[in-house]
Amino acid sequence: MSRIGRMPIAVPAGVTVTIGDGNVVSVKGPKGELNRTVSKDMLIKLEDNTVVVTRPTDEKEHRAMHGLTRTLIANMVIGVSQGFTKTLEIAGVGYRAAKAGNKVNLTLGFSHPVEVEPPTGLALDVPAPNKIIVSGIDKEAVGALAAKIRSYREPEPYKGKGIKYEGEVVRRKVGKAGGKGKK
Repeated sequence: MSRIGRMPIAVPAGVTVTIGDGNVVSVKGPKGELNRTVSKDMLIKLEDNTVVVTRPTDEKEHRAMHGLTRTLIANMVIGVSQGFTKTLEIAGVGYRAAKAGNKVNLTLGFSHPVEVEPPTGLALDVPAPNKIIVSGIDKEAVGALAAKIRSYREPEPYKGKGIKYEGEVVRRKVGKAGGKGKK
């Protein structure tokens, strides 16, 4: 049995979970509402403020979908109750971020500023010129927007310049050995 899949999902107070036809799971909470269609093979039951996901057989496909289905539903419950955030750090001389309305302007050494507008349901915050916080209720969307912002200037290994996740360790490389080449 899947260690993750067999764990029940606790539904906190103020959050309602409904399971519709075709395994359409709707989760509504104080921060918003999320809907997702999960694998039709999985059996999802709501029993006194807990959601339990079970699989019909031990086939390879059902074992693979068991833990995934449980985690997707758990992330929906956490998202509507607490929300998710990803923090990005900008390193490099002249690299910075500035908030303009709901958009963020990034100065990353290009000939033009890069403008990022968050999709509906996500928010961008710039507490410092070298820090960007992406927040929202959908974990997948928060991670995708953070990855998109990071892709504009990924951290490079020689000087460490670029945009990286908070806590990400960039392995540094040694540059050229200085000037004693063959003649």
